[in-house]
Amino acid sequence: MSGGFVTAADAGAPDFIQSADPLDSVETTENVTAKKDNAVHIRCQQRSGRKCITSIQGLHPDLDNKRLLKAFKKQFSCNGSIVEDKELGTILQLQGDQRDNASNFLTAQGIVKKESLVTHGF
Repeated sequence: MSGGFVTAADAGAPDFIQSADPLDSVETTENVTAKKDNAVHIRCQQRSGRKCITSIQGLHPDLDNKRLLKAFKKQFSCNGSIVEDKELGTILQLQGDQRDNASNFLTAQGIVKKESLVTHGF
């Protein structure tokens, strides 16, 4: 006991309190930022205060993005835009938190399979 602090080992704590760091077993060679093949990512980015933007990336390049965005805007009563990025490709942006709506729409219309849909956030 040093400095008035009692460690878990000094106090005779159960084994689950004295457990090792859970991240020690994670392999560091695994690239967790690598893009999955055929995965569609839906993210919500905080803008200011309560405002946020939903981004949809990884859609098939043969899809008509303008038509899809028009359907999103009409279905969800929100505004949106198409952003072209050199690294990430075409990204659809929608106003508000539309993650659940977009994932349900994409799976219901048969555009994306549920297994290849990745929803990020809380």
